[in-house]
Amino acid sequence: MADPVRNPFQPDHPISDERAYLPESQNLNQADGTPIQPVRQVLTDVNPFRLQVPSLLMRRPGFGRDGKAIQLRLNSHAISNAPNARYYQYAVQVGKPDSKRGLIKNVWGSRELASKIPGGIREWIYDGNTLAWSKQNLPNEFHAMIDMDKEKGRDPSTVPEDKRDLHRVAIRKSATVDLNNIYAYLNGQVDFGPGVIDAINFLDHVIREWPSKQHINIKKSYFDRNAGQKELVGGGVEAMRGIYQSIRMAEGKRMVVNVDVSHTCFWNKSSFPMIVNQLSGHMDLDTLPYNWRDRNTGKTNNKFLTMKRLKRNDFFVSHKNRSERESKVIWKVHDILDKSAKEYKFKLRVPGKPKEEGREVNLVQYYQEKYQIYLQWPDLPVVQCTKKNTVYPMEVCNMHEGQRYPYKLNEQQTSKMIKFAVQPPEHRLQAIQAGTRMLGWDKDPVLNHYGLRINAEPIITKARVLNAPTLQFNKSTFAPGTKGRWDLRNKKFLVPNEAPLRCWGVAVLTDPSSAQRGGTPNQGQVNAFVQSFIQAYQGHGGIVENKNPLINGPQSDPAKCAELLFYGVGNKHNARPQLLIFILPNTSSDNYLRIKKSCDCRYGSFTQCVQGAQVIKNNPQYHSNVLMKVNAKLGGTTARVAMPSPSGHFGRPTMIIGADVSHAAPGIGAPSYAAMTVSMDKYAARYAAGVQTNGFRVETISTRNLRDMLTPLFRHWTANVSGGRLPDHVYYFRDGVSEGQFLNVIKYEVADIKEIWNEMVTPQAGVKPHEVKFTVVVAEKRHHIRFFPGKAGDENQNPLPGTLVDHDVTHPFDNDIYLCSHKALKGTARPTHYTMLLDEANVPVDVFQKMLYEHSYQYMRSTTPVSLFPAVYYAHLASNRARAHEDIPESERRIRDAGDPSGSGSGRPVEEAPPLLPMIPRNGLPWGMWYI
Repeated sequence: MADPVRNPFQPDHPISDERAYLPESQNLNQADGTPIQPVRQVLTDVNPFRLQVPSLLMRRPGFGRDGKAIQLRLNSHAISNAPNARYYQYAVQVGKPDSKRGLIKNVWGSRELASKIPGGIREWIYDGNTLAWSKQNLPNEFHAMIDMDKEKGRDPSTVPEDKRDLHRVAIRKSATVDLNNIYAYLNGQVDFGPGVIDAINFLDHVIREWPSKQHINIKKSYFDRNAGQKELVGGGVEAMRGIYQSIRMAEGKRMVVNVDVSHTCFWNKSSFPMIVNQLSGHMDLDTLPYNWRDRNTGKTNNKFLTMKRLKRNDFFVSHKNRSERESKVIWKVHDILDKSAKEYKFKLRVPGKPKEEGREVNLVQYYQEKYQIYLQWPDLPVVQCTKKNTVYPMEVCNMHEGQRYPYKLNEQQTSKMIKFAVQPPEHRLQAIQAGTRMLGWDKDPVLNHYGLRINAEPIITKARVLNAPTLQFNKSTFAPGTKGRWDLRNKKFLVPNEAPLRCWGVAVLTDPSSAQRGGTPNQGQVNAFVQSFIQAYQGHGGIVENKNPLINGPQSDPAKCAELLFYGVGNKHNARPQLLIFILPNTSSDNYLRIKKSCDCRYGSFTQCVQGAQVIKNNPQYHSNVLMKVNAKLGGTTARVAMPSPSGHFGRPTMIIGADVSHAAPGIGAPSYAAMTVSMDKYAARYAAGVQTNGFRVETISTRNLRDMLTPLFRHWTANVSGGRLPDHVYYFRDGVSEGQFLNVIKYEVADIKEIWNEMVTPQAGVKPHEVKFTVVVAEKRHHIRFFPGKAGDENQNPLPGTLVDHDVTHPFDNDIYLCSHKALKGTARPTHYTMLLDEANVPVDVFQKMLYEHSYQYMRSTTPVSLFPAVYYAHLASNRARAHEDIPESERRIRDAGDPSGSGSGRPVEEAPPLLPMIPRNGLPWGMWYI
């Protein structure tokens, strides 16, 4: 048989099965074939736009008026009385600078310190680390030596001098906290600054002081292990429901306390063998001891790596013939050793002889001789404690309760966690009320001591429900009203695929090792699915020229599966494939990431993955859901908001940019990924996206990344959307930025974007440079504000789509709102918090709020309005998809993603994050919605 034809769909660069290497100087082309010039890497800090950064954020220009007025309850309580006195902040050091939190807590809570500290311990608020507050004004540093031997009832005279448990406490005044600064700020008499921050920080610690001593305290959340609701989620982990509270300043010259349900995962109080068995996904505990090493090489494997997640946890030892006193001792895991109890040997002291002449025994023998017990699993690894020369067999170790599980949950754990956390509004409100009773504000001795009173009744606020838009499809419209839902029956996509679908194919992937069954369809089921897929696409207006695509039989290797389908389709049509569809056997991310990596970075083809179980069902609704994504990838548009003006919301050339930076879970050494999206039509319905690594846990997008991602997208926009013009107005929507970083967004990211636009304009004598006006908005979903509209809401008492709050819990002066643009199908709706940082275009308040809401109806792959502005939503999708473009072998990625037991991430400096593999610039892939 002749060799297959390999042009013109030959991959531009070869990729090995494990690792891909592509040249850094690869140029992209515009739609007309004109090459885009490489970005000039001028990375100096001489950016004139940095000098134009305001010292304060913009103030709220006014409140909106559009929409129907309603009243709703908020999960926030007004502070009815607060102290206005002057307090003093102190820097505290307990023991050595690296003293453990447990030791610090014990020393601070000792009777000796309580008797020595000026004013008595009740006069002090302590954050448990380095800060304390008191009304006592100490003119000099306070020093005390605390004898923990006495505290524990030991006679100090019987303890050797080098074994004494003595700890020095040093307290030094660092600031004066004047609570009048809060009232001065709320009344507009002073600007927001350190004095206001210190005062709010003090009050926040006042409301935390008492509950943090009564309950398990995780940041601003509190959990009652005895009364709290719990749910096992697998892997030795349990989810627990608690209560969150936080104090803040709010609109209306008030302070409020935000109270909400909180959910966190903890290690389950169980034996270490049970935990590691579940953690590693092993089915049989009796065979686990023989499966943490490779049987051929003897080297440790992934199961051993997951065992190392036990590091830094507290545990107690329990077994037969162990004294009650010994069983109460709490130890801390330093490491899990690569030795079993059989293999770990040490010198057992023989009476009358020096230690080095002791008898050598292993742990199995030691426990037989000392405790008369026979270890059930002597081949499990040994647990090493933080105390020197202290080890235990794993099977006698038990997890101490109340310890947070810091790692990312797997898919099954996440699913169970979501089911546990999801509560309808009525149940969530009941849980919040139960939580406030647990906090017991009226009985809190610290609140009473400081005269801080919190209203027991939640705030009732005035809200508005914005008018829902009408959706424009191809030759039809639909008005969803307040239902917040529609379907695609008898509806054609607003814009179908740009080119007829001719060169495409389907492949089936199998997973012989999967525990799931019934996820791989047979040939007849695949054929039926493909024909139904074609009919559904044509019914929605799609143009399908080839109704008999290549269908490849089952393959177990995702890389090989992608290769065979790409070349098979290309050879059949002598053209580069437009679309490759892969039928997956399960929801495993490994197969998905490998397919996306091959097709994005090796072949340059759009792909769509579907679940085998859904192929077997062959449901028309599933086809429509998938086709919204397929049509978008092929250049189409599902729908847009119907508007009286052809220019839509924008009366002038306008671009929308979305940005997001995603970070790996704590303890995983993956880099951060930055993603930028840019609108690619005049209605801002379609968005192109760029992605790149952004250091390790770095939130601000680097200058280099902004240039590399945005310059080609800007040039494509000017060439294909605006007819060669630069935009008059740019909306920059940023996700995932904390309040303390708002000004940095303007100073660095916006200044860099302005400089990119400035460099794209060729200066002309006598012609004023084109000025692009920016409106900068931060969108935040990670907050605890919730709406409870009652009868003014939907059938589940969730807020109606378009519900907007701009009073009572918003910022006193900043231009922010809470908007619930979506319909919550399960649980309690979470509004999005939008804060406008800068508005050079002076967009009217109602116009901006209307745009926020209406664009949520243009999200390409949904038949509901979405909760987050689409530009940001797409950036979030793209940043998550960036994992597939990592230049790292799959075997290495699995080891890294198992988690770094030290909890310190990768430990590498931020600038060392390796770049992602570039996408192959074919079929318009970089300009299309490849990430959706």
